[in-house]
Amino acid sequence: MRFVIVGCGRVGARLGSQLSLAGHQVAVIDKNPEAFLRLSPTFKGETIEGVGFDRDVLIRAGIERADGFASVTNGDNTNIVSARIARYVFRVPMVVTRIYDPRRAEIYRRLGIPTISPTDWGATAIAEMLLHPGLTTRLTMGHGEVTLVEYAVSEYLNGHRVDELNIPGEMVVAGLVRESRATLPTPGTRLQLGDMLYISVQTASLGRLEEMLRLP
Repeated sequence: MRFVIVGCGRVGARLGSQLSLAGHQVAVIDKNPEAFLRLSPTFKGETIEGVGFDRDVLIRAGIERADGFASVTNGDNTNIVSARIARYVFRVPMVVTRIYDPRRAEIYRRLGIPTISPTDWGATAIAEMLLHPGLTTRLTMGHGEVTLVEYAVSEYLNGHRVDELNIPGEMVVAGLVRESRATLPTPGTRLQLGDMLYISVQTASLGRLEEMLRLP
């Protein structure tokens, strides 16, 4: 697959390096040529110096053949404009952008552009770590209404069934890792000491989950 990335900061460089390492064709755009030094030594893609919303620069990066596009500069305006051009002018199938302002991020989500808001996500994640130290947050959904948490099965839950943790509309065990192998557990699956559980839970019910897990 072919991907175009606008912005070669810490996120853009890491994203480009990961996609290149996975064997994809990658073009990274940045107006500062020194930014490309952040790319991994294993990066085999293209680097294009220029502004991410310049039509000619995007064409040089191969956007007309791109399967995916990501704008991850430090500027919301640049990210928004370049993402809209990729989506509505060049019709790139998958466009993702990073927006720091949560209010603007929500607007573009509604317009059909998948948006990552590190401000929103970071604040939610930190709050949950402070309020629920016994659980590890792996993902928050929407505006934080639903949380995916990770929990290592303790002696207390050893031998219990998965369905004892499932409450319709509140929480459900979404996955289980045992001896490095991930599975989708059935309601009758018996938990073992050391299992890693992934539980999808309404954020408002995290306190109830902690009580069920006998967390302090």
